[in-house]
Amino acid sequence: MRCDVFFAGYGGQGVLLAGNLLSYAAIHEGKNVSFFPAYGVEKRGGSAMCTIVFADGDTGSPVVGNPSVSVLLNQLSFDKYAAKVKQGGICIVNSSLVECQNISLPGVEVVLVPMNQIAIDLGDVRMVNMVACGAYIEKSGALQSASLEAALKKALPERNHRLIPANVKAMEAGAHAARG
Repeated sequence: MRCDVFFAGYGGQGVLLAGNLLSYAAIHEGKNVSFFPAYGVEKRGGSAMCTIVFADGDTGSPVVGNPSVSVLLNQLSFDKYAAKVKQGGICIVNSSLVECQNISLPGVEVVLVPMNQIAIDLGDVRMVNMVACGAYIEKSGALQSASLEAALKKALPERNHRLIPANVKAMEAGAHAARG
């Protein structure tokens, strides 16, 4: 089985960490992975995006024109990329930062998750990326939550390993919100 996911937001939301985490989780499950990060030179506040492709066999190119799943963390990303989700796909939207009235993506399941608000309620808005990862694994079923938990040890620098329980809690909260 081949899976692809596109993450986009602004610098500082942890988009590239989320991509790394999903990549390590897929490797943990024995899958082949292609990871393609891209970000503006501005870093914080500029655009940040990544594509992750993983499969039991060959992954092919990490460049995906019409992703099966998109996780869009801000308004600019939604406006630019939401319409690119392929028919039958899933668009997971950070409803804390994206204007959600009149969202219409025919043939695409739109999942609204107040990611920023969930992260704030958990004590740190910087966990928005972990909330997003939890929502992704819940809606896609592509990876196991235990694999993401194991992948945190590789994706986070050792000095931040003390934050792993809080990140796991954020992923669980994102999954719960996506279950809706």
